[in-house]
Amino acid sequence: MKLLKTIAASVSITLACVASALAAPIEIKFSHVVAENTPKGKMATKFKELIEERLQGKVTVKVFPNAQLFGDDKVLEAMLLGDVQLAAPALSKIKKYNKQVQVFDLPFLFDNMAAVDRFQQGSEGKKLLKSLEKRGLVGLGYLHNGFKQLSASSPLKTPTDAKGKKFRIMASDVLVEQFKAVSANPVKKPFAEVFTLLQTKAIDGQENTWSNMYSKKFYEVQPYITESNHGVLDYVVLSSKEFWSSLPTDIRPAVEKALQEAITYGNQVALAKDQEDKQAIIDSKRSQIVSLTPEERQQWVETMKPVWKKFEAELGKELIHAALAANKGK
Repeated sequence: MKLLKTIAASVSITLACVASALAAPIEIKFSHVVAENTPKGKMATKFKELIEERLQGKVTVKVFPNAQLFGDDKVLEAMLLGDVQLAAPALSKIKKYNKQVQVFDLPFLFDNMAAVDRFQQGSEGKKLLKSLEKRGLVGLGYLHNGFKQLSASSPLKTPTDAKGKKFRIMASDVLVEQFKAVSANPVKKPFAEVFTLLQTKAIDGQENTWSNMYSKKFYEVQPYITESNHGVLDYVVLSSKEFWSSLPTDIRPAVEKALQEAITYGNQVALAKDQEDKQAIIDSKRSQIVSLTPEERQQWVETMKPVWKKFEAELGKELIHAALAANKGK
């Protein structure tokens, strides 16, 4: 009897191994809204390459850029339904899952990208990622894009220059208040529609990073770009808790390692492209870069800073103070 049980167990294991070998590879659909030559686009491509190199036949990755599958407003719902396995929406897009991520939208909060990185890799940044699990999402890492600049149909030197103008924004309550602070009119619209809105003059301007403005050719339909560095535009790489936990134990570590390497690569690309794409816009002579004097920039800071107070209760003083401490290397 013992021998029969042993044989049966061996047969069962063998059949399981055969079934596993014959099983179709795990498919990961990675949906994002930007061009392939942006930091996020290059990060997604790098992840695909690493997976194909290391897990050939076991995992396949299909990347869908330029909102081919879903815009950032719909992708997380699609992810929870199992239609997408990976996405990297702007942090503003996940406020419905945790309102505290809006801390990244506060104007003039971070001095530089090194401070952003310190905050994200610190205890508060990691806590924000972890907090998404109770909503069915797994935060796998932060991906940089860079600081936002202001583009418009006329020069923006001081806050009064923005008065009455329509600016496209992401769906963020903080960004609504940011533009109201300078008496402008914020308009929530999908990223995929921005170029047409600018081209048809349905809006007067927008805020974005150098890489997004270059890759999507916003500079071709915006005569002025003010180098304001007024806020950060970063992403969070996400999967659904259901999908991530379903990955076999011999597969998940390799997928996670490839993803972390791809994120590191994407962040390196972001730093390099920030200046490269800015220079490419300058060289195009299609858009004039407006430089602010320290006094002019301080006017923007003082005008927009009251937005912090408006969201202090919602975000928490401790969270804002932790972000400010990151500026000092703490």
